Amino acid sequence: METIEWAVFTYDTWNFYIAKNDQGLCYVSVPDESFDEFILYMEKKYPKTDVVENETALLPYKEELTNYFAGKITQFMMPVSWSGTEFQKLVWQALQKIPFGETCTYSDIAEKINRPKSVRAVGTAIGANPILIVVPCHRVIGKNGKLTGFRGGLEMKKKLLEIEEKR
Repeated sequence: METIEWAVFTYDTWNFYIAKNDQGLCYVSVPDESFDEFILYMEKKYPKTDVVENETALLPYKEELTNYFAGKITQFMMPVSWSGTEFQKLVWQALQKIPFGETCTYSDIAEKINRPKSVRAVGTAIGANPILIVVPCHRVIGKNGKLTGFRGGLEMKKKLLEIEEKR
């Protein structure tokens, strides 16, 4: 049985559940997600796993997130591990290529993965991104330049973009 280790990461007034498996970081929750919601997600995506709290195992991930919020890094180096369809993984990989402090549109991502007519599917895949911040779905905006859907809410998306803009 696989083990997923988790801990709580706090930045400012936000509390996140973060989790990792043997391959890397596999989950960053929305701020203040309930423990029950976190466990339900883990049970759904990783049904044959033991989910165990382990603060020590998550320290390197917490340190890198802390450095991001403190303005010390502009790129994450931590390994990630996705549980999703091949299409979702393709989209999430494209998200990781959006330069720090920049934005692009859903259409841009569809073009980058050579699926220009799959803009809606790209949006759905982005909405299913399990690793907020590290896989920067907050950098994707509407074609009209406006902020659009974000699992963490538009206020969080705006704040993340402001954090990156300041550097």
